Amino acid sequence: MDLGFPYPWEALRPPDHKFVGLKTVFESESDSFDVTRKHFIESLRFPTIAILVLWVVHAYQVLGGWDAGAYGIISRRWYGFWGILTGPLVHGSWEHLISNTFPLFVLLIIMQYFYRKVALRAFWVIYFLTGICVWVLARPVSHIGASGIVYGMVAFIFWNGIFRRSLRSIMLALIVLVLYSGMFMGVLPDQEGISWESHLLGSLVGIFTSFWFKRELEDDEMESDEHPFADERYLEKQYFLPRDAFDKTKAQRAMEAEEARILHEQQNNTFFPPFWQQNRTW
Repeated sequence: MDLGFPYPWEALRPPDHKFVGLKTVFESESDSFDVTRKHFIESLRFPTIAILVLWVVHAYQVLGGWDAGAYGIISRRWYGFWGILTGPLVHGSWEHLISNTFPLFVLLIIMQYFYRKVALRAFWVIYFLTGICVWVLARPVSHIGASGIVYGMVAFIFWNGIFRRSLRSIMLALIVLVLYSGMFMGVLPDQEGISWESHLLGSLVGIFTSFWFKRELEDDEMESDEHPFADERYLEKQYFLPRDAFDKTKAQRAMEAEEARILHEQQNNTFFPPFWQQNRTW
C-alpha cells in the first residue's frame, strides 16, 4: 500500500513548519546560554594575550637585567618618543605589574564582551593617544606601566553610560564606579613615584574615546526603542520647516491651514457634538 511517503517512518514526521520549530529549539546555536558561553570565551582571547605579553616582557626584563626606565615615555625627548609604544609594556617591579594585571584583565573582558564592535579600536586609541598626550604634556621623566591605559578604559566604560544612555551601559558605568572609585585619587598631582599625569591624561582620553564611538551601537542597543540613537539611521531626517515651505504661496499655505482647522473642528464635533445636536431621551 502506497501512503505517498518514500519510507514508512516518514509518515510519523510532523509537518514542515512544526519540524523547523522543533529543530530551532534544539539547535545548540539557538540556545542563548550556549551563545553567551561562546561569546564569553571569545571575549577572553585578547585580554589573555595582552596579560601574557606583559608578564613575558617583565620576566625577560628581570632576567636580562634591563632598566625599565629606558623604555618608558620620556616627555618631549625624541629618544623617549618610542616609549609611547614600549612604556605601557614595562613595569618597575612585580608588585607594579600585579597591581595593573587584574584591573587591565577585567576591563578588557568587559570591553570585549559588551562593546565588541568598538572594543579593539577603542583600546588602541586609548593606548596610543594616552602615550602621545603624556609625551607632550607630562613631566620630563620616564613614565612606565599600563596604569594610564587602565584609567582610560575605566573612563571609557563609565562615560559610555552617559553618552550612550542605554540600560546596559548605565549598569556597567555603575559597576565600574563601585569597583574602581578608589582609583580617582591617582589623578591628584605631586604623588611620589606615581605617574599621575598618565592617570589623568588616560582618563581624559577615555572620555574622548567614549564620545567618539558613542554612535557605533551594539546590536541589542540598536533594537532598543528607548535608546536615543537607536533609530537614527532608519528614520527620515527631521526638519524644522516642511520641505515644501518655500514652494507654496502665502495664500496656499493659508488655505491649507484653514482646511486643517475646519477638519480639526469637524473631528471634535464628531466626538463632542453641540448640545442642540445631541440625542436626548425625555
